[in-house]
Amino acid sequence: MKKNTRKVAKIALVLVYLVIIAGAVVRMTGSGMGCPDWPKCFGYYIPPTEESTLLWEPNKTFEKGQVIIVKESLLVAKTNLTTGATINTENWETYTKHDYAKFNVWHTWIEYINRLLGALAGLATLILALFSLSYWKEKKRVTLLSFLVVLGMGFQAWLGATVVYSVLAPVRITLHMLMALVIVAMLIYLIFLLADTKKRLLLPKKLQWLLGGALILTLIQVALGTQVRQFVDEQIDLVGEGAKQLWLKVPALNFYVHRSLSILVLAINGYLFYSIKRLQLPLVKINWVMLVLVLEILTGIAMYYLDFPFGSQPLHLVLASLLFGVQFYLLLEAIIWGKPNKSL
Repeated sequence: MKKNTRKVAKIALVLVYLVIIAGAVVRMTGSGMGCPDWPKCFGYYIPPTEESTLLWEPNKTFEKGQVIIVKESLLVAKTNLTTGATINTENWETYTKHDYAKFNVWHTWIEYINRLLGALAGLATLILALFSLSYWKEKKRVTLLSFLVVLGMGFQAWLGATVVYSVLAPVRITLHMLMALVIVAMLIYLIFLLADTKKRLLLPKKLQWLLGGALILTLIQVALGTQVRQFVDEQIDLVGEGAKQLWLKVPALNFYVHRSLSILVLAINGYLFYSIKRLQLPLVKINWVMLVLVLEILTGIAMYYLDFPFGSQPLHLVLASLLFGVQFYLLLEAIIWGKPNKSL
């Protein structure tokens, strides 16, 4: 069991990134309210594929908790029932979490797949926690951090529910995204702790501080990016899906801050790349950082100047998440390798 713990941690990390990808697709397609309730979807464990499932009809059977749409409102079955000739309001209660009552099969199933991947990721972290018990005597940090990841996944699920109940409130979407990165960081730290690394280097403190600063800037950029995305969503509501050239015609201030900070992020990481290469340090993940960062900037340029090519929005977000993960692992290497070897 012990020898497979790191593999399970890697699987959990991949699944969490798949959830981030699915979440990005949810945002791109506007599917966030595809399932208006939580944790079920219209009261079903497996959501409907046709709107007729959600419409009241005589002689139709419903189970307790299942949802129907009546006059742009959601009604929830109070008990198991079979409908009569007319609707009996005593058998139904109005859904009060919000007033969103629309069905789009594509939005519903995109959101459902997102939730399904989230459940799989949660299961993987639970298995990881069980595997980590074998490290309790040897490395208590591994066990404690593994169970902290499980708690983090539970908190993330609760945040996802609040996003739905708030009908996609921008602040909650931002918190939801940042919490995903916190979970990524914890899993990466676990993977790092479980690695058999004995290398010791003397790294300049300046590089360690710059790596930390670059990571913080990436987090700020992710937070700003979610706010820019919310502004774009508002513009889509105003001008429509087809008028992509108008979505950022008059950007908000956070867009300019986000764009300007990207220059600083590139400059700092470029200096780190130069310094690591000049000092011939074996921090090869700086190559990944630069590759992902360049791709991230290119997708940002494409969205602004090429009017949001298909897939550019989720790709931009996923690249930002990957950038954070690689930067965090690189920082861990720099901090650990920067410590003096006590055996010398």
